[in-house]
Amino acid sequence: MGLLDQKFDKGGVVITAAENVLNWARLSSLWPMGFGLACCAIEMMATNASNYDLERFGIFPRSSPRQSDLMIVAGTVTFKMAERVVRLYEQMPEPRYVLSMGSCSNCGGPYWEHGYHVVKGVDRIIPVDVYVPGCPPRPEALIGGLMKVQELIREEKFAGDRREAIERLKPKKVKAEDVIVETSASAKKLQEAAS
Repeated sequence: MGLLDQKFDKGGVVITAAENVLNWARLSSLWPMGFGLACCAIEMMATNASNYDLERFGIFPRSSPRQSDLMIVAGTVTFKMAERVVRLYEQMPEPRYVLSMGSCSNCGGPYWEHGYHVVKGVDRIIPVDVYVPGCPPRPEALIGGLMKVQELIREEKFAGDRREAIERLKPKKVKAEDVIVETSASAKKLQEAAS
């Protein structure tokens, strides 16, 4: 049940918790920053067009990470781009969310086995809240993922130590050398298996 779905009995007063009001305001004004890297970006742009009208959900795309509370990673994340993805994520204010769109950003896509240059899922470099499967996912699937992010925001609790939650959500510091070494080891295993 939403905040304003309740009946306005006895003078139009709604009694609710402050966190419900804050969550309702945040989920009703979701500002995503699109990080389009491949063909999924075309579907993301189509979702932002007038046919799907994301503004009816309170979703208004932003181009600056400092004004965004949601990052949509759409497409293949290469090792060269991984550092930039992390940098943009760190520039976003708290609370921040990440939606991984498409097979390539979810798990490396068709490049996961033999692609030495591809990160095997964006969740290896930043925490991901919602995954949208597909190659590329249709705009309806992206809208479903955005609705899932709104559900996460609706259920979020502010009680307790907020600093602990922020620490838990901070991205893991990953050096490019660590990921490349891991990939090189996988490539060696594949070469040994092939010979």
